[in-house]
Amino acid sequence: MGYISVAIDGPSGAGKSTVARAAAARLGYVYVDTGAMYRAIGLAVCRRGISGEDAAGIAAALPEIEIRLAYQDGAQRVMLNDEDVSDAIRTPEIAHYASKVSAVPEVRQFLLDVQRDMAKKGNILMDGRDIGTVILPDAPVKIFLTASAETRAERRYLELAEKGQQVTRESVLHDIVERDRQDMTRAVAPLRQAEDAVLLDTSEMTLEESIDAVLQIIRKKIEDQTK
Repeated sequence: MGYISVAIDGPSGAGKSTVARAAAARLGYVYVDTGAMYRAIGLAVCRRGISGEDAAGIAAALPEIEIRLAYQDGAQRVMLNDEDVSDAIRTPEIAHYASKVSAVPEVRQFLLDVQRDMAKKGNILMDGRDIGTVILPDAPVKIFLTASAETRAERRYLELAEKGQQVTRESVLHDIVERDRQDMTRAVAPLRQAEDAVLLDTSEMTLEESIDAVLQIIRKKIEDQTK
């Protein structure tokens, strides 16, 4: 068996990045946060004053954008034109921009080649919204990680509040529901569960239980395929 790719998809706020990052560390895999890549493009577009509705303007800006993932002390950092934007991309405004730019076909193609190339260079665990359906359709392990909108909103609210951002539970829930609608109805690579993905609902799970459940699925899938 060659390099192993694990694809984790799911809606906004499901805890994909947190769970995937921890699972990858325990497995010794490289973690790839594709959502951060879209957020970085969203940040670049926002800084240029381009509307999230201006698909042509977004596409025209791509040649001026360089995105790469760097690893410092074991932590993944997101670099936008050599600037570390790992913290700058974690705001509700940029999350909104990320959803808009991710619906632009040129943006998805721009990142598709980068993401697939990463899977050729080692064992990886990649999370996003179309990893198992579009980016890595042949991944031997696919997981669809989800939770109720209310649970996801509460988790996101606590995360943002801890960072000192002034938000309300109601506004966060509204953003989550709206993001779900945009992700599931977009014309290009809409959010959906791959037919061969394992569904994991973490609504009633702690973070540690969620990580353990993901690791169990991965290990069983790999074991089944190596028999």
